[in-house]
Amino acid sequence: MSRPTVYLAITNHGFGHAVRSAAVANEIQKRCPDVLLILVTTAPRWLLESYIEGDFIVRPRALDVGVVQSDSLTMDQAATLQQWQQIRQQERSIIAGEVGFIKQNQVNLILADIPPLATQIAQAAGIPCWMMGNFGWDFIYRDWGEEFIELADWIVSCFSQCDRLFRFPLHESMTAFPHQIDVGLTGGNSRFNLDDLREKLAITTPPEKTILLTFGGLGLTALPYYNIERFSDYTFISFDPNLPRFPNLIQVSNFLELPDIHSHLFRLRPVDLMPLCGRVISKPGYSTFAEALRLDIPIVSLTRDGFAEAPVLLDWLQNYGTHQIITATEFFEKDWDFLHQPVQKPRLSQELDKNGNEAIAQGVVDYLLNSL
Repeated sequence: MSRPTVYLAITNHGFGHAVRSAAVANEIQKRCPDVLLILVTTAPRWLLESYIEGDFIVRPRALDVGVVQSDSLTMDQAATLQQWQQIRQQERSIIAGEVGFIKQNQVNLILADIPPLATQIAQAAGIPCWMMGNFGWDFIYRDWGEEFIELADWIVSCFSQCDRLFRFPLHESMTAFPHQIDVGLTGGNSRFNLDDLREKLAITTPPEKTILLTFGGLGLTALPYYNIERFSDYTFISFDPNLPRFPNLIQVSNFLELPDIHSHLFRLRPVDLMPLCGRVISKPGYSTFAEALRLDIPIVSLTRDGFAEAPVLLDWLQNYGTHQIITATEFFEKDWDFLHQPVQKPRLSQELDKNGNEAIAQGVVDYLLNSL
């Protein structure tokens, strides 16, 4: 009998979609150790390995574009449209290639986050397509105006054929999807003993004066690093290798020789360091927000213009998370006096469900076991 096999189609945009897909994939593998995970993505393998503890296959394919960006805040709409036109010109050959691969590997289910073409591939292969996410690309592109309307309409037609959507918190309405199931927040869990981690990184400041700077896989090209030196009584942690060196800046290397509770050596991730920090400074992004919210870590978020997801994320953050909202001017051009200001409590008293990984994984495992 063949192994239960899941084809995880991951949108070609930054690291956030890969992170949350890998977190769900890891939970699927925990609940069904026999599963074969095939991750279809251009994300680097090291990123996926930092979330998935067992074996998996990477199929390096770009099934969509996301948004072409030079850094985590600077978007190129013209290049995004041009790359989409190339994918749509190759649509039939892309589908044919993926269907052949799916049949050869006896895939049982496509789980997508959230390339529109995944539904077309699933239909041609004769298997279900489930999706997960907090927004659809039609929502992003339609906000960009007339040039993108036809693309957004095509994406809606794809999404309308999705068999099941697991809708995360921090979401827009996602009305294109006919069958929605609301689930909790997804993301990784901190894996290390915090005292060991603090000692290994030589952090001596208390959490309220320890700050994580994280801006996704693309980073920022114009981080005002002089403010790090100005707040000499704080410790700042960053994964950006291009920052100048300061005594109070910890630049995290990719690997840390510190085993987790299972004696595995893992790359450090932002979520591993969040519990050491009193605040996480970030751009609006689901994965960073979700991982910080799952750990109840205060989030300082920049605003972001021209990206329809950003105000939705910031509204959810203000409702459910301890937060500060700052403008790009305050971050890039001012003296970071916001660090002297108290964080804001959430506007609403109820808490978000934090068990999205588990809910999605159990749904997938139940389907796999029933389909064999």
